[in-house]
Amino acid sequence: MNIVFDFGAVLFAWKPAEMLAHHFPREAATAHTAAALARSVFSHTDWHNFDRGTLTSDDVVQRTSQRLNLDQRRLETLVGGIGEHLEPMPETLAVLKYLHEHSRQHQGVRLYYLSNMPEPYARVLEQRHPFLQWFDGGIFSSDVLQIKPEAAIYQSLQARYALEPERTLLIDDLLANVQAAQQQDWQGIHFHSASQLQAELVARNLYPAEL
Repeated sequence: MNIVFDFGAVLFAWKPAEMLAHHFPREAATAHTAAALARSVFSHTDWHNFDRGTLTSDDVVQRTSQRLNLDQRRLETLVGGIGEHLEPMPETLAVLKYLHEHSRQHQGVRLYYLSNMPEPYARVLEQRHPFLQWFDGGIFSSDVLQIKPEAAIYQSLQARYALEPERTLLIDDLLANVQAAQQQDWQGIHFHSASQLQAELVARNLYPAEL
């Protein structure tokens, strides 16, 4: 079985509303306004193109600052520091560690990643986190100029590593990304928590019921 991990909000903590509240306390003064601003920043086409690798960090800062009337220097600080603040989620990391150390040998599990990730952050993660070497391979969106949930990026991972779609399982926090994988005949788990992930892997006989 090929198990494919998303990174943000699955393996690395991703709390955009909290980041915006820290850098823009006036514009994101409440949980509601912080969440709304997070959607305006990170769910916009400009950020998606930053993920895709067709906009630079300078581009996305300038465009977002102008579009939302946000202080450009503070936004530059926020965007520039995200890679350093993407920290592993311990519970999910423990699941990954078990799969790396045990399931690979006993059940033929292979580990991959498929992450929408701007190029600067991808390079930071590669430098800061040696456990990325546990993966047998993977793709960052900005390296191939493709993003989830577009079919092309799933096909790129599948072709690069000769994955059998029926034996490939995507773990992702966004339902649209899971559904897109299923349209490629992959299996999918819509991630909510490490405990839920463990339970679903147990049901697939990919993880022990008791550990």
